[in-house]
Amino acid sequence: MAPLLSLCMIVKDEEEVLSRALDGVSPFCDEIVIADTGSTDSTVEIARRYTDRVFDFEWTDDFAAARNFSFSKAAGEYVMWLDADDIVTPENGERLKKLRERLIREAPDTVMCRYDAAFDAQGRTTFSYIRERVLKREGCPPWQGFVHECISPFGKIVFSHFTVRHGETPGKVRGRRNLDIYQHHVAAGEKLDARHMLYYGRELTAHHLYREAEGVLEDAVRDSEWDVGRIEACKVLADCLLAQGKREKAVETLFSSFRFGEPRAQVLCKLGAIFRAEGRLKEAVYWYTAALSAKDFTLLGDFDQPEYRTVIPLVELTACFWQLGEKEKAFKCHTAALELSPDHPAVRFNEDFFRAHGHPSL
Repeated sequence: MAPLLSLCMIVKDEEEVLSRALDGVSPFCDEIVIADTGSTDSTVEIARRYTDRVFDFEWTDDFAAARNFSFSKAAGEYVMWLDADDIVTPENGERLKKLRERLIREAPDTVMCRYDAAFDAQGRTTFSYIRERVLKREGCPPWQGFVHECISPFGKIVFSHFTVRHGETPGKVRGRRNLDIYQHHVAAGEKLDARHMLYYGRELTAHHLYREAEGVLEDAVRDSEWDVGRIEACKVLADCLLAQGKREKAVETLFSSFRFGEPRAQVLCKLGAIFRAEGRLKEAVYWYTAALSAKDFTLLGDFDQPEYRTVIPLVELTACFWQLGEKEKAFKCHTAALELSPDHPAVRFNEDFFRAHGHPSL
């Protein structure tokens, strides 16, 4: 009888973090498959403490190829993927245990789970999104994409509360890796789909290659058939345009995102920031206030940053109202931000500011 759940990982030089990942998840998996893509440290030796299913895979600048190889070695009815720097907390270990029961009971094809990818100084999640995490092996489509690889959700799709937390690898710097891979494949004549144009444009923007990024991101907005992807491309494109001093085009790009779905909080905050920088404080107040009412679109595939619906617009409104001379409104916004995130650096700054100014409500 086939095992129920196989864990599949691809690794390279992960001796600092691999045990942390496997300790959190191995009690809940029936099989562990690890594809090593060329480690020169003790990663392979650590992996073999947990499984004898450790394989060498020659790296070809293609994450999807490596993922597909790891999946090809799995025997489980279901396969789950993790990265070596991911963390499964004890709480989520219990959720995974319940998910195993759900696999038997409901027989889904794709299980979508939250991925917490960034955190504040207190460890609270500031950036998360939904990923295809557990997949039925029979009928599973292949991984696609040499960077930011994914599998298209298929068949019966369910959502689980099981959450994976991204962890840092001490001393490991990604640098230009993803950009170099994209440029290698583009130079070889490979055509990017709209999803990967978004990611390529993001990499170009992050490395200050704004002129090239602008064209790539415009193509992503034009060619994508996924409205969430178009909205995300608009956000990144606006940043790229602002970095080049193209304010009017950046504003038009942010407004154009409204054609593809309800306003996202980050778009609204970007508009608020543009108007505030120009001294148009009443317009800035409008957009920051709207951000407070924006919805969470994580389940649609958004890259969610909840601070843009909460503490960030409150902090900005505090400053705008103070500059407008509406000090009570400013303090009211600060109080709300203080209740939400008392350790946020901007909130602490404002708390000191109000104390220094002897606000009567303090």
